[in-house]
Amino acid sequence: MNTISTKALSELTNPVIIDVREPFEYVSGHAPAAASIPLGELVARVEEIDRDNTVYVICESGRRSGQAVEWLSAQGFDAVNVEGGTSAWRDSDLPVKKEN
Repeated sequence: MNTISTKALSELTNPVIIDVREPFEYVSGHAPAAASIPLGELVARVEEIDRDNTVYVICESGRRSGQAVEWLSAQGFDAVNVEGGTSAWRDSDLPVKKEN
């Protein structure tokens, strides 16, 4: 499985990031560029994801995003798991966006 560190991801220009955590987790703080598509909705919402770009998938720790990356890769996406997830993102003091 392809992986990327939070630091390397934060240095990319306009990455496509999918946050597969539950909505209550997403609103409490997420990577600023991340779009919310909870893991349980991924199959139904897959057409919302751009097939022409690498997709970086993030969750809280890397487990759910790993499942999503495996499934997306099987569907022909270039999908990459974010190592350590949002907890690693926060621990690296990277910017976090919170929803009201």
